Amino acid sequence: MDVLKTLPRREFNQGFAEIIKQAIIADAKMFKQLQSWQASDALALQSLIKRNIKIKSAIVARDERDQTGERAVLNFGHTVGHAIERAGNYRKFLHGEALSLGIVAACAISIKRAGLLPRQRDAVVHLLHRFELPTKLPPHFPRNKIVSALKFDKKFEGGKIRFVVTPKIGSAYLSGDVRMQDIYQAIEEL
Repeated sequence: MDVLKTLPRREFNQGFAEIIKQAIIADAKMFKQLQSWQASDALALQSLIKRNIKIKSAIVARDERDQTGERAVLNFGHTVGHAIERAGNYRKFLHGEALSLGIVAACAISIKRAGLLPRQRDAVVHLLHRFELPTKLPPHFPRNKIVSALKFDKKFEGGKIRFVVTPKIGSAYLSGDVRMQDIYQAIEEL
């Protein structure tokens, strides 16, 4: 079965935002493989989906009741991504497209707060482009609405900011060092 014939291209591509996110947070080898992945290979797609399920289930199993914060790494890119979805009234971007933009913002913050190398951020942006995912907001998109929507994020508990960052492709952690100004700046740069 050719997946590209059953799903519109935009729908198919937006699913790769989650796959790319999983590679960034937990699997540098998979990230490298995605850089040369061919959409026409159905067996490779099945393998990729199985690998993503294993990554997510392993992370959830280690923090099944969401007690240690380890499970929060699955939200890499989602803080800003969800705010973008909300700011666009859930019509402007598909979930994966908003996540793609959130990943770019999280990488910008990770450069400042987690030591991510700019060349690794560039590799992430290049990979998102490869799957035709957005890495820049339209010029007149209401960035102020994104900032307003941040207050709904579950990781902003008790006035404290907890933000998922990546120090390098293949790992991530929940940080308490991110400041609102870091997030605002990353949104402005989108």
